[in-house]
Amino acid sequence: MKLLYFAWIRAKIGVGEEQVTVPAHVATVSDLLDWLASRGGNYAAALKERKVVKVAVNQEYVGPDHPVKAGDEVALFPPVTGG
Repeated sequence: MKLLYFAWIRAKIGVGEEQVTVPAHVATVSDLLDWLASRGGNYAAALKERKVVKVAVNQEYVGPDHPVKAGDEVALFPPVTGG
């Protein structure tokens, strides 16, 4: 699975992207965020306020119950504002 991180999420984690193999129990976006946070350190800090993190799977915004699988591209964004 390819993970992409943007803005302050990227700054807190310390990388812009990475390729990971997730455990078998990771089946949804929510599971993925839980697993990432469980990696501790920078991941836990970046995902502390998970309710504000927006997620796109294969370039489509999705909710926490959306399925994820090996081969997906998952992007994590902070809230977007602007005018």
